[in-house]
Amino acid sequence: EFVCTNSTRMPSPRKGKRSTSKSSSRSRSRSRSRSRSRKVLKSPPTAERKTRSPARTKTASPARSKADTPTRGKPQSPARRGRSVERAVTPTRRSARLENKAKDPEFKEPLEALPSMDKSKRVPKTTHREFGGAIGSFFMLFVLPITVYGLNIMCDKKSCKPRKMKIPTDLKLFFDWEAAAIYLGWIAFQAFIYLLPIGRLVKGQPLRSGERLVYRCNGFYAMLISLAAFGGAVYLGYPVKKVHEKFIALITTGTIFSFVMSVLLYIKARRGPNSKLAPGGNTGNVLYDFFIGHELNPRIGSFDLKFFCELRPGLIGWLMINLVFLTEAYQKTGTFPPALTMVVAFQALYVADALWFEDAILTTMDIITDGFGFMLVFGDLVWVPFLYCLQTRFLQEHGDSLPWYCLAGIAILNMVGYTIFRGSNSQKNEFRKNPYNPELAHLETIPTSTGKKLLVSGWWGMCRKPNYFGDILMALSWSLACGSSTPLPYFYPVYFTILLVHREMRDSEHCAKKYKASWDRYCERVKYRICPLVY
Repeated sequence: EFVCTNSTRMPSPRKGKRSTSKSSSRSRSRSRSRSRSRKVLKSPPTAERKTRSPARTKTASPARSKADTPTRGKPQSPARRGRSVERAVTPTRRSARLENKAKDPEFKEPLEALPSMDKSKRVPKTTHREFGGAIGSFFMLFVLPITVYGLNIMCDKKSCKPRKMKIPTDLKLFFDWEAAAIYLGWIAFQAFIYLLPIGRLVKGQPLRSGERLVYRCNGFYAMLISLAAFGGAVYLGYPVKKVHEKFIALITTGTIFSFVMSVLLYIKARRGPNSKLAPGGNTGNVLYDFFIGHELNPRIGSFDLKFFCELRPGLIGWLMINLVFLTEAYQKTGTFPPALTMVVAFQALYVADALWFEDAILTTMDIITDGFGFMLVFGDLVWVPFLYCLQTRFLQEHGDSLPWYCLAGIAILNMVGYTIFRGSNSQKNEFRKNPYNPELAHLETIPTSTGKKLLVSGWWGMCRKPNYFGDILMALSWSLACGSSTPLPYFYPVYFTILLVHREMRDSEHCAKKYKASWDRYCERVKYRICPLVY
């Protein structure tokens, strides 16, 4: 190390007579300067030269840098030497990001590296409204429950055809305490499984603030445990047909539960910080925000309410209701009806697929952009389990028998739809996890200003939403198994097609704002939206 850089300060000779002349003062100054120079020249090698790493010695340039050459008469301070060495060996930010991506497929760039992400945590007011704004949201609060009640009342054991709906006068049909206990017990049972320390912990997409929430993905285990519990109930002789008998009362309990939960979610969002709100549900209008969802990811501790409701109570409940109908049909006839059994198997595969790839839902609009309000709460807890089973309920109560070759064609259509659905979703999920995966090197992409890339080949070169196309084909196959005696079982594929077309339009509008010119190039390359050569 250098000995010193400043000489000792001499006392100021202000008191008394001057002890030296000007010449003697200059001579002392020259002697001190020569002494300081000798100290510098005789000093040992610098710390930089002593501690230079072998890699640094091999790769260093023969020419001395400005930082390595000591200034004449003014040796470098240790702090400056440390900075020069550190600057020389530190990799660039770009190379560090590439190295992290290569090591960890789950690596996400920091907030400064994502130009499309707002560094401000505050969520601005929502200006764009969907579903007709506040007026449309008000009517949807009534239209959705009436639709569920109407279809299930029209399609009963006596008949399943469109007719003038007669509202039953027996109030016990609409509410039953035993039905309420069954529904609430089912919610509590699924919540208990969700809290079990089993399954993978997966990080979600970066939020507006750059934070990434952690989710426990154990939905497939929840399905297996639920199937085992159902099998145990049947083996022990529990009358599972009560679910069928109290079907309307279960809908009432689910509707009341959805309204109460939505009110509590809205109150929680109003009392919470602005940074937690959903970008699309912050209009300031109570009705609209209540319906569309005011908070993006409401949580109680680590319990994520939206993630839990998306796939657990409703989706697994749909499968359980199907099994109730299949069990009841077997207990009546002693055989498994072919059409009913096939549809139950198809829908079980669909549910199992969603739960096996549970982490894929973390990249969907429901989790990333939509708030958790009445629209999603009612959809997850009532609409899915009590409307998606309309085909199996019809087959159990009215059971049209189709010839084997018709069932074979329907099975082929379902498998074609599932192949498109699973293949496109898997390709998308792998690309989102690690765009640098060598297995995806053959795929063509279009770069964007946000740093992300848009797929324009493979499944995603056929159309912009090939997974939606596969979904629609599967929905159609489930209804075709019901025959053509009534149009009511075809409600699901008609509704689902409208839903997916609307969702594609919402997603396209969002991407156009986000990717701008790159999205225009993408639309020129991939012309069809959902169905190749049709739409």
